[in-house]
Amino acid sequence: MFDNNVFVENTCVNLEESGQITGYELQTNITYYRGIPMSMIEYIRISEDGEEVPKENICISVDKKDWFTLQEAETVTSYKWEYGEPLYIRVMKAGGLTKGVHKVKLTVATRTAYIPVPLEGIREREVIIL
Repeated sequence: MFDNNVFVENTCVNLEESGQITGYELQTNITYYRGIPMSMIEYIRISEDGEEVPKENICISVDKKDWFTLQEAETVTSYKWEYGEPLYIRVMKAGGLTKGVHKVKLTVATRTAYIPVPLEGIREREVIIL
């Protein structure tokens, strides 16, 4: 139902810090019609080329300044993920994604005040790393 909101096209890129590739980043939009505190993100799952990324390797941010692990985000109420604004997702992985074509699957689920089950969106994209 919310799959069109998940995994913004052309946002998957490797991260470079001090000349080293430390992982990769992608963006998603919310799977709900309004903003929510980060603590209402039920889960984020990523797989690359069919292999699940460990959740402890995933960090998220609403402003690209302050980053939180998924475990930390469970208690973050002071940062709100607004409708229409991306959530930035980083996968910390030495070397990032190798050059070439990869299949990256992103699953995002959020909790809301009015719906008793999490709203989940799934999108798999073929990405090209140059």
